[in-house]
Amino acid sequence: MAYPYRFTAPADGEPVLHELPPLRLPEHEITLHLRVRQDGDGGWRAGLLFIEADAPTRETAEIFVAASETELWQAVDALSEHHLRALYLSLA
Repeated sequence: MAYPYRFTAPADGEPVLHELPPLRLPEHEITLHLRVRQDGDGGWRAGLLFIEADAPTRETAEIFVAASETELWQAVDALSEHHLRALYLSLA
């Protein structure tokens, strides 16, 4: 998985996009981005974007919620390709 790498912290509430390894389906590959932001209470939230050529971007709500950025990334890392595929298909 991808991990955040930046020199400065984003402005409060401003989302930052991180590219994750692509989701590989039998017929094509889907680009994955994680939109991460820190909320006003100091917690961290993130949602997934599934990007395909010639198709509208599919995105989840902020399904990842954690007290720290480290915990958020641990939750993202815990997702298997099976879960990512199921999330993608549920957005159809």
